[in-house]
Amino acid sequence: MGAHENLEHAEHAEHAAHSNKKIALLISVLALFLAFSETLGKSAQTAAIADNIKASDTWNFFQAKTIRQTSLRTAAQALTVEAATVPDEAKKALLFKQVDEWMKTVGRYESDPAEKDGRKELRALAEKYEHDRDAQMARYHHYEFASAAYQIGIVLASAAIITSAIALVYAAIGLGAVGLVFMALGYFS
Repeated sequence: MGAHENLEHAEHAEHAAHSNKKIALLISVLALFLAFSETLGKSAQTAAIADNIKASDTWNFFQAKTIRQTSLRTAAQALTVEAATVPDEAKKALLFKQVDEWMKTVGRYESDPAEKDGRKELRALAEKYEHDRDAQMARYHHYEFASAAYQIGIVLASAAIITSAIALVYAAIGLGAVGLVFMALGYFS
């Protein structure tokens, strides 16, 4: 090899090393955003699971109120029929008073704004938890798409170092941008 060829070879190696440093920096940035995306995604997933548990617990409480309400209403109806057959007016009045008390409780089981634990309030709360869960799951899916874009971008950038194919670098940058869009959708949704 002549001196000229050695110099040309060294210049080419220096240019490739400089290019590889830029690609390595791109990989580092993509990996950083991948870490953010994974962390935010896990947080959204955990919040969705917590909201799902809250919704389930609230629906269980709603069902328990419904069962109590139905049992009490049935007992009040049976006592009303029984009271109609009692000849003693004082005893009949006491039975009807008990029926009235039970029916007030039945009404309170339906809606109790003071305690916020009537069926109406429980239904609204359970539906709110379901809505929150669905919103968190949507955020989680956006973060998962972002993570996939970053991972594929890292693979393409790594392949660009080996193959020196500049198109792979541009594809990696494009996937990084797609990942940012999905992260923004997850964060702001």
